[in-house]
Amino acid sequence: MTSTPSDLAHPDHEAVRTAVAAALAEDRASFDVTTQTTVPPDQQGSGAFVFRAAGVVCGLEIAREAFRQLSPDLRVEVAYEDGSFVETGTTVATIAGPLAAMLSAERVALNFAQRLSGIASLTRQYVEEAARGGDATVVDTRKTTPGLRAFERYAVRCGGARNHRDNLQDGVLTKDNHLAAASARGVDLASVVRSARAGAAHTLRIEVEVDTPEQAADAVAADADVVLLDNMGPETIRPIVEGAPGVIFEASGGVNLETIRAIAATGVQLISVGALTHSAPSLDIALDVRPE
Repeated sequence: MTSTPSDLAHPDHEAVRTAVAAALAEDRASFDVTTQTTVPPDQQGSGAFVFRAAGVVCGLEIAREAFRQLSPDLRVEVAYEDGSFVETGTTVATIAGPLAAMLSAERVALNFAQRLSGIASLTRQYVEEAARGGDATVVDTRKTTPGLRAFERYAVRCGGARNHRDNLQDGVLTKDNHLAAASARGVDLASVVRSARAGAAHTLRIEVEVDTPEQAADAVAADADVVLLDNMGPETIRPIVEGAPGVIFEASGGVNLETIRAIAATGVQLISVGALTHSAPSLDIALDVRPE
């Protein structure tokens, strides 16, 4: 499954503006003492964003906003849309204008582009590997950087995967701790599902996390809309899925690039991977600057 750049919904501009402003303030970019004492304000320059490693482009418009906020005279031309895969050595964008502002915004711009391109690139690897095993859809989790969830989930989409629930209001996901709390009150899994269905909006699916085949059978019997199979190997997952046609199953836990193909081959419809956002390495991107 590969995302088409034109199909991707970019984070809201106000969210981008706010996040970039906060990052520039954190870096004290308007008080860059090094640049202010060594680079004249009227000196011009140009630069190129170069991918030092092959990967998926993501975050260039956010990087552009960092330069725009420091100087509206900085002109950024983007050559590749987010979601595009490029090879090592590709120039993905160019910039020209006041050199001082360019240098002061450089780190913030690169931090966004490197982080988001890293997530998109790792996601692409997971999606491609899962496709070799079956038709499962790879989805992310809420294991995101506080304050940057919208950006990181966008990067996941750029990499070709889908988003799980965005926040705790988006869907019912009864996890092991919820079931443990219910069990301590003498409430069984079926009653938990009924309570969730009665209390949640009719538009929300009821998903239950289980960690044994017996719990999975209970969740299916309770008419859960989605059953999340947590930390189960393919040999355990396959008979559960085959025994309940028509039920949506999600595999989670223990998923990595070495295991995802076999997990996809079990027939599960969804595979959630926290590593897409919590363990993605930043992609190596450089801004090669040419002073005038």
